[in-house]
Order: sequence, then structure tokens, then C-alpha cells
Amino acid sequence: MPPKSKLGQNFLHDAAATQRIVAALGDCSGHSVVEIGPGRGAITRVLAPRCGHLLAIEFDPELASRLRADFPPDRVTIVHQDVLHFDFAAASAAAGERLAVVGNLPYYITSPILLKLAASHAALDRAVLMVQREVADRVTASPGSRDYGLLSVTVQLYGPVESLFTLPPSAFSPPPQVHSTVFRWRFAPRFAELGVEENSFLAFLRTAFAQKRKTLANNLRAAGYSSQSIAAALSSSAIDPKARAESLTLESFAALFHALKS
Repeated sequence: MPPKSKLGQNFLHDAAATQRIVAALGDCSGHSVVEIGPGRGAITRVLAPRCGHLLAIEFDPELASRLRADFPPDRVTIVHQDVLHFDFAAASAAAGERLAVVGNLPYYITSPILLKLAASHAALDRAVLMVQREVADRVTASPGSRDYGLLSVTVQLYGPVESLFTLPPSAFSPPPQVHSTVFRWRFAPRFAELGVEENSFLAFLRTAFAQKRKTLANNLRAAGYSSQSIAAALSSSAIDPKARAESLTLESFAALFHALKS
């Protein structure tokens, strides 16, 4: 079945990489796992015998039909659906546990999928995901680095991430134009620890990173904060008045958030 470029289909065919991805997920025996974009089933074939039950979400109707024919329904449930519409909370409730997630994410909707997983964090335990290397660099970036930005702080706010390994284009068919990196994400939201409310703090982070070339103070001023309140909040939070958002840790963002509120 030829790949469909409009769906961003680059199928993994490196057997050693497939084994490493499944191993990175950890012990799944007796537990439910969700696979995003099984494609031709390279990861599915290795993972299905090792977990309690596998839910494989495939958007391509032809691939979904083929996967149903290839795998027994008592071990693998093929869900023909856009993953952005998949109800992780319902799947978790049906399984009676938080879910593990694995997947080779389509490049063109990687960020929306990551945000979907973040929003579904209460239903999820961990994820091992393959994305474009540049995206993985952003997701795992540290404050002060070139790649650190809104995606970094948003993902890391929902739990620690770690880069595992990188694959060349030759590991896929057809080979993409870029390298791909596998990273692991453990869901452990930090809102309670930081003493912030989820939605308002996420909105604040979007404001802080609104214009990357502007200083943090200028972004806050453009959002309607007064110069006096910004200066006072930066001072009380021990943040350089000329700092840019990409230099701040999540702890510093939380301190500034509280200072501006008070």
C-alpha cells in the first residue's frame, strides 16, 4: 500500500529501532497502551504481544482496514479516527487505569497532538513518541538555549521529558527530508507544586512568549500590564528587567505570575 504524502506517511522499517521504542515504554504486561498512527504496523507487531491490550488509532481508512485483518481483535483494537478527536479519558476509564502512549507522529500535526496529550494528562501515565528532530530539540530544551520556547515550557509543565535516540531518514519508507528523534514523556503536572491554576497560567505563558524577539517586559506591556506593575513584579521575582522569556525557568514564571496577580 503506497504512502500518502498528504497524510505525512513515512513508515518506520528499522527493526532495531522498533524494538528500542517498545523497550523505552517499559513493562506493559497486563496494561492498556494507545498507539498513535500505527501505519503498516511495525511497532504494533512488536508491542501487541507485550501489553494487555493495544488501542491503535489510525486515520487512513485503508490502513485501518488492513490492520484489522492483520491483528486479532482480542489483542488489538483498531480505531479509525483522527487522534485529535480521540477520547483518552474515556479509554482510560474503560481500561480502569492511566494509559501508556506510543507513536510515530505525523510531522504536520505534531504540536497539536502534543497539546492534545497534555490536555488529556489525567488519563495518561507516560508516552514514547517519535517526532522531527527539531521538534524534539524544542520539547526537551533548557532555559537559555536557542530551542527553548513556548512548546518547551508547555510540555515540561505536564511532566519531565528526555530525548532517547535519533534516527536517520533511511530508517523510514519513504525517507523523510529530516532526522527523527524518539523522546519519553512522563505525565506529572506541576500546577499544584507551582501553586498556579492550569488555564490562567497557560494563558500567561502564551503572553510571555508572544513575541520572541521582544523582552518579557515588552510582551507583558503589550498584553495590558502597566509598566509600574511589571517593574515591581520583575524586581520581587529577582528577574532581570531586560530578560526575555526564553531565559526563565518554570519556577521563575510561576513567581512572576504570582507577583503580577498580587
